[in-house]
Amino acid sequence: MKKIRKLIMVAFILVIILISKDNIVDLINPIIGDYESKYICVMDRENKAIIYEKNLKNKAYPASLTKIMTTIVALEHIEDLSAIAPIDIESYRDMVEQNSSMAGFFGKEQVTYRDLLYGTMLPSGGEAANSLAINVAGNIENFVEMMNEKAAELKLENTHFTSPEGFHDKDQYTTAYDMALLLDYALENGHFKVIFTTDSYETTKTLDYPDGIILESTVLSKLDETNQDGFTIIGGKSGTTYEAGQCWATLGIKDDHEYIVIVMGAPINDISNPDLKQRDDTIKLYSRIK
Repeated sequence: MKKIRKLIMVAFILVIILISKDNIVDLINPIIGDYESKYICVMDRENKAIIYEKNLKNKAYPASLTKIMTTIVALEHIEDLSAIAPIDIESYRDMVEQNSSMAGFFGKEQVTYRDLLYGTMLPSGGEAANSLAINVAGNIENFVEMMNEKAAELKLENTHFTSPEGFHDKDQYTTAYDMALLLDYALENGHFKVIFTTDSYETTKTLDYPDGIILESTVLSKLDETNQDGFTIIGGKSGTTYEAGQCWATLGIKDDHEYIVIVMGAPINDISNPDLKQRDDTIKLYSRIK
């Protein structure tokens, strides 16, 4: 009997050895795996539990994920989303010179606050973000101060902002954890959640655009050909610079639970032809949530 038990034990050990390393990891925690992103946070919004982390509180550059803060701060100070908030001509020219991502508005165009909010979040328009800041606070410097005050209020202990649009600056930084906390807070605002989860939006008709502009989400538009088996990504914000890498902040639903997935620092070799490693990591993370 003892010999049989020993044989069974040996056989069991051999089976374990033959299992691949990845499968052993999956048995321990299915969400663990190899990801290109340097910084990751996966949060269950129901109980605020962090169910996966990678370099959770390490310093990272946010790129245009910055615009999550820009948008929620603006929303909390706008009384009428339909009020006219024109495109600031000087910051518009600056964004053109710096080859910023743009919503497509023209300098001095008579758009609304709502147009600027969608222009900031969906196509990540630099001219929209800065014009939003100027219309809300009078100038960009005052608005950045408001952003940092909000970060302090939310106890984002490792976050600091220097601009509304997210251009790289060594003094503009955050962590995957802080970004998850920020997004979770912002999603409690009904207007923010609607904007964040919109795939396309038609702007107000203006003299420059008599038919308006169709703005599309830089995240949701990249998901059409992906396999979202058992989950649905319903909203997101992207951000990319060479220093920050490829970053995504998304909201998804799985088994009637809302999850926030933050991936930052996925390597990028050619910013004009991104390989979307951050998208691949995001899909893997949602698929592995149990």
